[in-house]
Amino acid sequence: MLILGYGAIGHAVAARLTPFGVRVVGIARQARADTQPPEALPRLLPEADAVVLLLPLTPETERTVDAAFLARMKKGALLINAGRGRLVDTAALLDALQAGRIRAALDVTDPEPLPADHPLWQAPNVLITPHIAGSTVRWQQRAYRLAGEQLRRYAAGQPLLNVRH
Repeated sequence: MLILGYGAIGHAVAARLTPFGVRVVGIARQARADTQPPEALPRLLPEADAVVLLLPLTPETERTVDAAFLARMKKGALLINAGRGRLVDTAALLDALQAGRIRAALDVTDPEPLPADHPLWQAPNVLITPHIAGSTVRWQQRAYRLAGEQLRRYAAGQPLLNVRH
């Protein structure tokens, strides 16, 4: 399994899968010992049984999954988008699904919300959920704890958590 966006959430996904024997390869923009760079995707995509998108939406990541990306994926592989809908070129995804090349599980779509008459609803080999991947137990408690910690850091002149430079 490839996880694109191998930050805290990507690591948490990997931790839950490795006890089941899943070999996880993380892709991150910044090089670390436990990741591969984005340039490794062309080599890794044909080998992956599943690709999980956990990337933030930025000008660099928008439409990361395009027709060329989907064509490089292993036939029958599963694309899981729990990041942002616009990471994926919807028209290219529809073509790949209708051709039977890949399968998809989408918690986010483009457009979102997905109109009732959108062709993705009728596409084969796709599961669509209503943007609930981030809904976790005690999320509010964790959010308040993080907000409090950020305020304490700001007041003390310390660097804030989770800020990319």
